Amino acid sequence: MKKLGILISGRGSNFEAIARNVQAGKIPAEIAVVISNKEEAAGLAIARQMGLKALAIPSKGKEREAFERELVAALHEHQVDLVCLAGFMRVLTPYFIREFRGRILNIHPALLPSFPGVEAQKQALDYGVKWTGCTVHFVDEGVDTGPIVCQAAVPVLDEDTPETLAARILKEEHRIYSEAVGLVVEDRIRIEGRRVLRKE
Repeated sequence: MKKLGILISGRGSNFEAIARNVQAGKIPAEIAVVISNKEEAAGLAIARQMGLKALAIPSKGKEREAFERELVAALHEHQVDLVCLAGFMRVLTPYFIREFRGRILNIHPALLPSFPGVEAQKQALDYGVKWTGCTVHFVDEGVDTGPIVCQAAVPVLDEDTPETLAARILKEEHRIYSEAVGLVVEDRIRIEGRRVLRKE
């Protein structure tokens, strides 16, 4: 059974959605470890309540690669097959990506390649799009540029604020992130160039 390592910085609601689906048997994987770069992250307490191994590896005051070496060591120690970023508020260095190439998933609150980076919901509203959504993608050296595994569209309402739009997108995030993790751990996809294709 494949082992997941989930990285969070805050509450980690996407982590919790994945964990509930693992517990329910909908994702055939084991969560080997949940790691936060912030000791006060609420998601660590949630992980421990769920009986999961939860670690804090603080990033504050550390050089980026020094922090990532600690992170990579912990993930290897727990024999992690797939790294899932769930509100992990750091851009990973090429060193980390080399260690887990093709085995890092992230979720972004927009239909990539539109509105990468921060404040994606505000970017969508400012641009005036009628539809936005969320994207699960493999992580590469760029910012939100890796091959796309799953997407879900969400309508933008006239009265939306970044907060109301974010709340509706989040419901779809919880659904498609678990779907994407399932596809990867069950080896049901293949990558050709930028395209992630379902295996027959």
